[in-house]
Amino acid sequence: MHDPEFQAAYARGVKAAGADYGWHWRVHTGLWAARMAAKLPGDFAEFGVNRGFMSSAIMHLLDWNGTGRRFYLLDTFAGIDERYINDDDRAIGVIERNRHDIDIGFYTFDVDAVRANFAQWPAARVIQGPVPDTLAQIDSHCFAFAHIDMNCAPPEVAAAEFLWPRLVRGGLILLDDYAFVGYRSQKLAMDEFARSKGTQVLSLPTGQGLLIKA
Repeated sequence: MHDPEFQAAYARGVKAAGADYGWHWRVHTGLWAARMAAKLPGDFAEFGVNRGFMSSAIMHLLDWNGTGRRFYLLDTFAGIDERYINDDDRAIGVIERNRHDIDIGFYTFDVDAVRANFAQWPAARVIQGPVPDTLAQIDSHCFAFAHIDMNCAPPEVAAAEFLWPRLVRGGLILLDDYAFVGYRSQKLAMDEFARSKGTQVLSLPTGQGLLIKA
């Protein structure tokens, strides 16, 4: 909390979001994972960007314009696309939570404002639309890091399936809501994904989950 690098990166995230959500531990975890991934070859991606809190903090910390990498930033910029909410998501109230978050203005619909936020980093590529529909717009075949935060299971699994063969050895996937209260459908879906790849998700006390490609 007193580290000037962390403070500056966190402040850049707050600037992007327009609010301080008190995500210090979550951002600390994201910055650690990004630092580790920066030692590897490959681009970065975030699935579920909203206003760009986490990705802005990461790009500030890593001085993104000097990395020579692309950062893909995918979001509907319209809340969760309810076509991709499965029965398990419905059972735990994902539709109701999605509509509530839209009503209170938590989800941004202003993609132009998001693009303006990332304009200082020319290698940031904002892609609007639901996953998996937009995955074909990603033209990188090598990734070191991804942050997945789409708040429902099917798009998150689709993103992970897309990334896994493109993820370098030692590459990291950080799951925002893996073990967070009220998001169990995502945990079960990502556990099944991990088993299919012969690995496991590390459950973190922040509610996040971490996958590392061994």
